[in-house]
Amino acid sequence: MKIIEVKDAKEISEFHKLPFKIYKNDPNWIPHLKQDIEKIFDRKKNKLWRNGSAKRWLLIDNGEVIGRIGAWVNGKSKEHPAGCGFFECIDNQKAAFELFDVAKDFISSKGGIQMDGPTNFGENHQYWGLITENFNEPPYYLQNYNPQYYVNFFENYGFKIYYKQEIFYRDLSVPLQEKFKDRADLLRADPKFHVTHMDPSRYMDYAEEFRKVYNDAWANRQSGFSEMSSTQAKAIFKGLKPVVDPSLVYFAYYDDEPIGMYLQLPEVNQIFRRVNGNLNIIGKLKFLYHKFMKTTTRCFGMVFGIAPEFQGKGVEGILFKYMEDTTVARGDYKDLIITWIGDFNPKMIAIVEGLGAYKIREMATYRYLFDRNAEFKRKPITNIKPEE
Repeated sequence: MKIIEVKDAKEISEFHKLPFKIYKNDPNWIPHLKQDIEKIFDRKKNKLWRNGSAKRWLLIDNGEVIGRIGAWVNGKSKEHPAGCGFFECIDNQKAAFELFDVAKDFISSKGGIQMDGPTNFGENHQYWGLITENFNEPPYYLQNYNPQYYVNFFENYGFKIYYKQEIFYRDLSVPLQEKFKDRADLLRADPKFHVTHMDPSRYMDYAEEFRKVYNDAWANRQSGFSEMSSTQAKAIFKGLKPVVDPSLVYFAYYDDEPIGMYLQLPEVNQIFRRVNGNLNIIGKLKFLYHKFMKTTTRCFGMVFGIAPEFQGKGVEGILFKYMEDTTVARGDYKDLIITWIGDFNPKMIAIVEGLGAYKIREMATYRYLFDRNAEFKRKPITNIKPEE
């Protein structure tokens, strides 16, 4: 077996071909779009290259590609300064360890002392985590997917779970509990509160409102998430524009200031499973056709946040009641996937379960400490108690 770094067009092509071999008999697998992945490794398109570095490799045995991996150091992240991802490998532990070794050596050469995985040289709502429970559900758009034997690879190498990631499901035909309706009614009686969905004519304006709520709700509040810049928020919204449905993005306001938001997308993997991992001209035509035909019947929640001073006051209820009265009432979508919530955030898990959602999949972000004698610590639980 030998490792080669991915550099030229042929090697990039082999990098994208390997998953088709790994999952050829798995009906649930949906390939990532190669265009999405290539943006991550493009210095011009991924601004993290300004303060970080990344490489990727192929593992070859007897002239055949049998594994791949990427690794990176991210100078902008306090929580996850280095990691590996896009790992794929045949069912061979020796091969898997070869891949982990090359990723570890690269990170170590950059001064790293630990390696998290599977992660992404980008935002944590993309390509993040390893499935550890329920391998029989298709992945949603930008979610990792893996066979069960990968869990043994990570754990046998020495990775330990840093935190678990819970994925939830909700049948939208089931009405909200009365307590959420009552809270929503109370807030709607206050003229200072209001909720609306995105207006397409001012699409990019919402990037700043999203950033404000995100930073209030998440950044530097024991979550480990770094503060989001205006540039990052605009980049996220620009990237989502081709797939976003404005009727699925909600903002709550108090005195016309954004204090809560819920960003959802159509589950476009219901379409992308038809384009074979390539959004070329043919793939784009297929996408536009199925988008027009409303092939997508499921939505998935990417980011949900409420400013701290408004948490526990029913803002989540008014957001979901607005969804029930508008999007759900029109019958555009049948069910909802709520993307991962860390087990370090019991309050958010309690809110989601209270809204009638239940866990359908568990993933994990693993951590490998290079000093094998160093004390390993799980990500701490937030000090905010779940709502009663």
